[in-house]
Amino acid sequence: MVVLVTNDDGVFSEGLAALCSELEKQDGTEVFIVAPDRERSASGHAITMHQPLRVDEVNIETSRIRPAWAVSGTPADCTKLAVKALLPKMPDIVVSGINRGPNLGTDVFYSGTVSAAIEAAMMGIPALAVSIAAYENIDYSLAARFSAQVAKTVTERKLPAGTILNINVPGLPPSEVTGVAITSLGRSRFSDRFEKRLDPRGRAYYWLTGELVVLDDGPDTDVGAISRNLISLTPVHLDLTSRDLIKTICDWSISIPEMPAGGQSGCEIKE
Repeated sequence: MVVLVTNDDGVFSEGLAALCSELEKQDGTEVFIVAPDRERSASGHAITMHQPLRVDEVNIETSRIRPAWAVSGTPADCTKLAVKALLPKMPDIVVSGINRGPNLGTDVFYSGTVSAAIEAAMMGIPALAVSIAAYENIDYSLAARFSAQVAKTVTERKLPAGTILNINVPGLPPSEVTGVAITSLGRSRFSDRFEKRLDPRGRAYYWLTGELVVLDDGPDTDVGAISRNLISLTPVHLDLTSRDLIKTICDWSISIPEMPAGGQSGCEIKE
């Protein structure tokens, strides 16, 4: 199994080191690290187009992997650059993480961790995004062992095209985690607030703050699973099309104003 490991917390993060150490224990597993040179949390699926990407070889003391690559770009850049330019062979799977802090519900749209995995899926490579629901005093051991196990299973059993698995692990001692739940994405949002401040020259600047508001934490959601001390495993598909709404919009008969005779004004729906 050839594994590409990346993240959005940076190449020297504790979560990445713990994940790589666990993957390295599996016989026949070859691990490559390509990750941002600094924290790039909440960078979403941004890619770098208007400046060059810089790459440095670095050593991670807790890992046998020599070297790792530190990239000046985003998590999505790291996946793309690794597959297309840096790695000597195509990875069987990409594992992004282990992220410090959860990526639940609609957080997946902001997450650099998830976006690195999605970039892999866009290139036809199975991928996992792994996060732990804690920010301080984190024990990554269970998340690392579980991720390595799932990575091996996915390479054997495969995933449908364009699909990733988004994994969230409770930020608890392993003995307090009660099991695994296969979930859907819950719904949550931030009650955004911008705090206005003045710099020493009197110019205004703004800090984004806010609190997470949970809108759907049902028992079948990732949010609900974490609240019940379960590991959440959510299959996420890249197709964002609302297929149920297609027929509804067709009934609106939207057309071009003053459309020439013979122009198409309806919908062709394939069942």
